[in-house]
Amino acid sequence: MSKRLVDRELKKRRLRREKLRKLREKFKEAKNEEEKKLILEKVSKIAPSLKIEHFIASVK
Repeated sequence: MSKRLVDRELKKRRLRREKLRKLREKFKEAKNEEEKKLILEKVSKIAPSLKIEHFIASVK
């Protein structure tokens, strides 16, 4: 793989990790089930391979 391709992949991973971190914080602060449902939908779009159970477990 070329250096540019590797750099792009690393940047995408970092951005995804940062977005998931922010969504975890929002999930902790969510007041009702509707907010949590919307956050979980965003998580599934950002990281489709991440299981919802793992995301919820990492929040606590």
